[in-house]
Amino acid sequence: MPKLFVSDHPLVSDKLARLRDKRTNPQDFRRLMAEVAMLIGCEVLKGVRTRKTTVRTPLQTAPALILDQPLTFVAVLRAGLGMTPGLLELAPKASIGHIGLYRDEKTLEPVQYYVRLPKKIEGHFVVLCDPMLATGGSASESIRILKAAGAKNIALLTLLSSRRGVARIHKDHPDVPVYTAVVDSVLNAKGYIVPGLGDAGDRLFNT
Repeated sequence: MPKLFVSDHPLVSDKLARLRDKRTNPQDFRRLMAEVAMLIGCEVLKGVRTRKTTVRTPLQTAPALILDQPLTFVAVLRAGLGMTPGLLELAPKASIGHIGLYRDEKTLEPVQYYVRLPKKIEGHFVVLCDPMLATGGSASESIRILKAAGAKNIALLTLLSSRRGVARIHKDHPDVPVYTAVVDSVLNAKGYIVPGLGDAGDRLFNT
């Protein structure tokens, strides 16, 4: 599939195994989610614009590359909140945005209830954080919201994806790359990824 990055890092695989494990307690689940987001986030952020400069070492000057583009991490509420701490470890000066959506249990389509994004997001490199890419409806709607706000450089970061969800993003937003730890093949009747890891929000917030 085009624009799909599936991590093959052994640390991601190990942490994903513990995220899937139903015995993992909420405290460890939060930590693991942030750590996986940080590890995959390193790959996502390869797309950030840089510029050449020089720095002075204790011995002499040296050529260097530094970031030349503002970063924004956007959490899809509520479970996306568990991913931003890991990304902020990589880029603590990044802006944080929030998109609130809930899924209609009958139609499985997203319903918007809250949006708060940085101003002048047009030039930002935007990482959309949505841990479970199941039907793809919420992520696709979130990307539409970001584009309507002016965002032009968007990447989707997930923990688990389904084939159906990835296909939905590629169809609706072929310009947006998808980064994930694994792609599971099945969705159940309620739209949950199988084997998945359950409800990421419930496990994250112990609800």
